[in-house]
Amino acid sequence: MKRFLLVLALALSTFTALGQSVDKLYIDARGSFIQSLSNDMSINTMKAEYLNVHMWGTVAPNLSFRIRQRLNVGIDTDNPFRATDWMCLNWQVNDRLKLYTGKTGILIGGYEYDSAPIDVYFYSNFCNNLSQCFAFSVGGEYELLPGQKCALQIANSPLSKGFDDKYSYNLAWIGSFAPWWNTIWSFNLIDDSYGRKINYLSLGNHCVWGNLALDVDYINRASFQQKRYLASDWSAIAKVIWSVGKWNICGKIGYEMNDSSNFDRNGIAFDTVVSPGTEYIYGGVGLEFFPLGNELVRLHLASYTDSQNGVTSISLGLKWRFDII
Repeated sequence: MKRFLLVLALALSTFTALGQSVDKLYIDARGSFIQSLSNDMSINTMKAEYLNVHMWGTVAPNLSFRIRQRLNVGIDTDNPFRATDWMCLNWQVNDRLKLYTGKTGILIGGYEYDSAPIDVYFYSNFCNNLSQCFAFSVGGEYELLPGQKCALQIANSPLSKGFDDKYSYNLAWIGSFAPWWNTIWSFNLIDDSYGRKINYLSLGNHCVWGNLALDVDYINRASFQQKRYLASDWSAIAKVIWSVGKWNICGKIGYEMNDSSNFDRNGIAFDTVVSPGTEYIYGGVGLEFFPLGNELVRLHLASYTDSQNGVTSISLGLKWRFDII
């Protein structure tokens, strides 16, 4: 961590000397007290869950960058960029076309998947079991109409832990049907660790009516060798947030299943993330309080459970953000 802060200070001074700019820089963190309860046990933990540095800047006209580094995540020799979520260079070719390269989020649709991890209290099996959600990639976005973007990306596979010649080919539509209905829909063709390909069809929907926000995600996972392509291996997730003054009242529920017959001829599961035979329900409720009336400080109380472990968890915590630039 000391080494990263030293590099950050040197980078800021270098950017200033070269006439380049850091347009936005802040640190955010989240810590929680978590109590996990079941019939025969109670486990209590205090966790420092996130400590992130975020940086956006300009290198030259039409050339920008973004960095997000997790200071509380270790670096291993097999994946030296494990603690780096974002480290990308963006080229705004014209008003409609943007190209980028570097480490970014792997372009999979859905709002649970797309949310910043620091803002998520519990995940689906699908999101939890991916080997990585951020990877080195090359891609671009083209604005077809105002607010309607088509995105194309080639990235290291989310089913691989590093750099092992496995890739993900991603096509997405980031847009809206109406002012109150936004979308992140994607079609993904992904290499797994066995050298096979699996397809994700992910339909993420974000709807806002006044103080009420609703996210509905549907993710269909299938090999083209499966007997049934649709509704054989899938996840459905719904989240609602009602904002009342400085408070958010939140709820989320999800259902995931994978048919027990979804194995290849060698007895290997087509889907290595959600196992065949899975039928899983998870959900929870929460309260968020913003004492300053903005995103700088947030208190949360959340309770969640699932049908797999029979454990109910209660999380009480604090998120804060310190703006540097």
